[in-house]
Amino acid sequence: MSYEDKTLTCVECSASFTFSASEQEFFAAKGLTNEPKRCPDCRQARKQQRRESYGDGNSYGYRQQRQMYSAICASCGKETQVPFEPREGRPVYCSECYAKVRR
Repeated sequence: MSYEDKTLTCVECSASFTFSASEQEFFAAKGLTNEPKRCPDCRQARKQQRRESYGDGNSYGYRQQRQMYSAICASCGKETQVPFEPREGRPVYCSECYAKVRR
C-alpha cells in the first residue's frame, strides 16, 4: 500500500503536524488503525506526565504510593503503620503479631 504524508491538527495545542508516510507504514505494521491525535511535542509531554503520576517505575509504574495510618498493635502495644484507617473496636496488629494471629 502506498502512503502519503498527511497534515493533522493536534487536539491539545491545535498546531498542525505531519503524519509522515513512514509513520503511517509503521502504524499499519503494528496493527494501529487510528491516526495520532497529538503532535509529537504534546505526545512527549503526555508521556512525561504519566511517568510522573505513576512514580519512578519500580513497581511497573502503575501503583501510586499508599497512604499509611499510625496505629497501636492490639497484641504487643507497639506503634505501627497500616495501609487502612483503623476503626474503633477493631483490633490492629503489627506485622509480627499479625503473622502469629493469622496462623
